[in-house]
Amino acid sequence: MNSASAFGQSLRHFRTALKISQERLSQESGLDRSYISLLERGIRQPSLTTILQIAKALNISSIELIQKVEELLSENNKN
Repeated sequence: MNSASAFGQSLRHFRTALKISQERLSQESGLDRSYISLLERGIRQPSLTTILQIAKALNISSIELIQKVEELLSENNKN
């Protein structure tokens, strides 16, 4: 797993935990829905600004989001 995939899984984890759609997240974050889809699929990597926008829209800290990414990467490296 690479960092883009880990970010995508983390983003999907928090978004689905809140039971919100990609469309709703796009409205809340000001990002295009297709871009959110690309992030979740690990095709694109977010900028710092994007990470901050997404975290705010998910009502979590950017630290929580990045910690989840690091956790997934760490788990993957153990396997």
